[in-house]
Amino acid sequence: MASPNLSGASASGTGSVGSAATQPTDIKAPLWDHVIILEKPKAGGGNAMWRCKYCPMQKLSSYTRVEAHLLQISGKGIGKCPNVTYEMLSAMRKEIERCKNLVEKSRSRLVSLPTAPSSSNTDDTNKRSKRGPTSALEKAWRAEDRNHLDALISRAIYSGGVSFNFLRNPYLREAFAFASSRNMQGYVKPGYNRVREGLLKQERRHIERLLESTKSTWSEKGVTICTDGWSDPQRRPIINFVAVCDKSPMFLRADNCEGEIKSKEYIAEKLRAIIEEVGRDNVVQIITDNAANCKGAGLIIEAEYNNIFWTPCVVHTLNLALKSICDKFVWEQLEFIHDVKTEAAMIKNFIMNHGMRLSMFNEFSRLKLLSIAETRFASVVCMLKRFVEVKSALQQMVISDKWSIYKEVRDDSPTPTAQIVKDLILNDVWWDKVNYILRITTPIYEMIRMTDTDTPCLHLVYEMWDSMIENVKKEIYRYEGKQEDEDSDLYSVIYDILIARWTK
Repeated sequence: MASPNLSGASASGTGSVGSAATQPTDIKAPLWDHVIILEKPKAGGGNAMWRCKYCPMQKLSSYTRVEAHLLQISGKGIGKCPNVTYEMLSAMRKEIERCKNLVEKSRSRLVSLPTAPSSSNTDDTNKRSKRGPTSALEKAWRAEDRNHLDALISRAIYSGGVSFNFLRNPYLREAFAFASSRNMQGYVKPGYNRVREGLLKQERRHIERLLESTKSTWSEKGVTICTDGWSDPQRRPIINFVAVCDKSPMFLRADNCEGEIKSKEYIAEKLRAIIEEVGRDNVVQIITDNAANCKGAGLIIEAEYNNIFWTPCVVHTLNLALKSICDKFVWEQLEFIHDVKTEAAMIKNFIMNHGMRLSMFNEFSRLKLLSIAETRFASVVCMLKRFVEVKSALQQMVISDKWSIYKEVRDDSPTPTAQIVKDLILNDVWWDKVNYILRITTPIYEMIRMTDTDTPCLHLVYEMWDSMIENVKKEIYRYEGKQEDEDSDLYSVIYDILIARWTK
């Protein structure tokens, strides 16, 4: 039964019939345009009530009755419309025929497969298998069936835009292995609605039963609530909540806060709901990032619950310290780090944004230049590490004949960007600065990687922190050729940044 578009079916009660140039509200049911809404369908599943435009006294409750009434079809339990003329009836029939053609054209068509199944009957095959061993002809039939099934699966993957990695899914392999080992003649795969409703609820109940063993440990050993914000592919702000305990971490939920101001009060309200869900006696700690609103929310929760403490995320703390070292040059000693970071970003953007330059780079390197968002952890360090890995390819690219030819054709500015890029890539002093920055930041980067895991490591953080600062100092003093009892301006600035972030 076709359903009308309720927002577009309330046309004025004129006696005109839509022409072929006018697109109907619903091409699958064009006669909805000839009725007026009297009562919309109820939430409980009741039918809507409609009224014919041409005979106002007649009420209709389904499209079948609308069609029988307007097209003057008898035997449908509804009277014929007395005001529909022969010309109007002919126009309605033409409109219905045109809409049928449109629906037929829009319907997906099946394309023939490169293989065909065998013409053998399954019952006959079973009878032959009982008589004796499989003959060569029967083996050939089964080979045709296998090839045809492979073609059907491949066509479903291609036409559905499904990733080829889906074929490596262990559940898909298990499903086909189970089906091939059972006699399931007449089996029909679950439909769209059943998968998205009934089977999805069944799967959720099953997962919740499996998680009961994890939840049972919360009252014994306590649980930590971790929360962080991010944006999905549609740029909607999402807040995640994860419960971490001694046994394993467990995802609780993700709240869409689109259109909301993420103030400390708003985040605190979300945390209260999670705490009540988990159990206020079970929660011992809240971990958030170092943002002012998250910190304020954590302090609000800490003041309300005597047994819950707020702790900033170690990874966020280290990442913010690393960003302060690499991105800001308030201190003169860190200006060279900011300059190298800016020049590396300029080289990357120049190559990635020019098709010919990118094509030349791909000829010399199998690795790609990483385009890492600034919101990612240690994005500057990751970018410089990749630059070192593709250093040889970059140098071969800028000294090749193609680079010079393309520069002569396209780069006609007073200070060509291509020449600046070439000079930087061939400059040994610039690469020495890159390597020096990596040696300074690698201890911080390694601690970020060690703490950004699901493995409990809070008891090791302080020891890792002391080792990290010692390694940073060792690299700086080794480069500057100073003894441990001497002072270093660069180390003093970096140490102050790390301590300032850590004490927060």
